[in-house]
Amino acid sequence: MRASRATAWVLTIGGFLGLLGALTLTIERIKLLEDSAYVPSCNLNPVLSCGSVMTTEQAALFGFPNPILGIVAFTVVLMTGILTFGRIELPHWYWLGLSTGTAIGVVFVHWLIYQSLYEIHALCPYCMVVWAVTIPIFIVSLSQLVDREHAGAVTRVLLEWRWTILAVWYAIVIAAIGIEFSDYWSTLV
Repeated sequence: MRASRATAWVLTIGGFLGLLGALTLTIERIKLLEDSAYVPSCNLNPVLSCGSVMTTEQAALFGFPNPILGIVAFTVVLMTGILTFGRIELPHWYWLGLSTGTAIGVVFVHWLIYQSLYEIHALCPYCMVVWAVTIPIFIVSLSQLVDREHAGAVTRVLLEWRWTILAVWYAIVIAAIGIEFSDYWSTLV
């Protein structure tokens, strides 16, 4: 089944932004490793501070900086978006692999969200870009697997409401951020 233009846009833009975020985080991490006094460009205030996030154990879960995974994953997503713009019909197994990878990515991103909010108590702006694009990439890659003609009622409803689900998903994450850092936000008013 050929991917829609909306899928191509989401994968291309999401892949590009995710890749940009992952590359920037990797460069910032290298600069911090070279000079421990380096202040990353994303250190904006006590809450929005990637420097305090990227030096934690969670930032290198597998023994190397997490953004390296993002560089690989978002390159695949970006190339998939470009192929879909070219009207290249990708096989079902490819979409299954992309959906599986993005599902793992969504789980990992939500673990990182939890760690940032409740363990590290700081937010990395570049990481949040990665969080923001991973969810719609997952939704559109998963929607490519569904045979709309033979989909069950629940699946059809989920497909029809996928953008609303995305908006609610974002709202929940934003609310969690707002609640967790409400003391800080109130000092800005």
